[in-house]
Amino acid sequence: MVEWGSTSEQTTLDRYIRGENVSKAQFEQVWKKLSPGNIGDLVSENSIYTDFFAAVREVNSRLPAAARIRVFGGDPGPEGSRDTAAVSILTEPSRFDGSLADLEAGASALAPLNVPAMRKDFLVDAYQVLEGRLAGAGGVLAIIRMLPRQELEQLIDAALELQMFVLLEAFDTMDIDLAHTLVNSRSDHHHLLLVGVNSRDLATLKVVPGRLDALAPQLPTAVKRVAESGVATAEDAARMAACGYDLALVGSALMSATDPARLARAMLVQGRAAVSARARSAGHA
Repeated sequence: MVEWGSTSEQTTLDRYIRGENVSKAQFEQVWKKLSPGNIGDLVSENSIYTDFFAAVREVNSRLPAAARIRVFGGDPGPEGSRDTAAVSILTEPSRFDGSLADLEAGASALAPLNVPAMRKDFLVDAYQVLEGRLAGAGGVLAIIRMLPRQELEQLIDAALELQMFVLLEAFDTMDIDLAHTLVNSRSDHHHLLLVGVNSRDLATLKVVPGRLDALAPQLPTAVKRVAESGVATAEDAARMAACGYDLALVGSALMSATDPARLARAMLVQGRAAVSARARSAGHA
């Protein structure tokens, strides 16, 4: 952990600076804004608190404003905002038309619901973690295969130092093997770590059938497990919960639904029923 204002802070700055686009002065300016003396409530922990199957909802800037608000708030139902564990907000500008402004607006809309926003982007630098934190993000997505291991670990640790949750995104067995190492070496932060499997091909963005089911048994069990993409119906959610996933990241299905709150509720009901059935089965084993 960095001791603010000490020589270890300088060491952290030196370690995190990457590339020519971020100057040391820029990084230091953002870092100081995030120090405990200046950031106030923003450094509160952003654990994904849920002991039952829940959703991570996803939105992007291509949605009309009214639709984005529906997905943010939806119909919380009898259990309130706990049904939505977090909202993933795309900030990648070239392929998804996202921006930090979208993240800031989304985080602000979610704050009264006590639901954290997650910055979803192709993050390659810890500076982007700090940018997200300043925009109100409570968590970030870290694609395991995007970076060399040392740089990936620096990005993860930057988020953990700021008490942000990190969703480690895997696509295959090799990614999951590294996820185990990353999780096991950070036992004090299991409450801030999640491991997910993305069912989309990273190049084509098409869903790969069966990937979520096949890789579920390989995931770490010490942290929350997330089924990402390819969950479009209540039956899909039930299948993912039966496989062992704790959360489902749902984007396209909710964003295109005429009644996203109703679809989300159906997913949660069937997902939780599957979790209960799995628990009963384990009890009789």
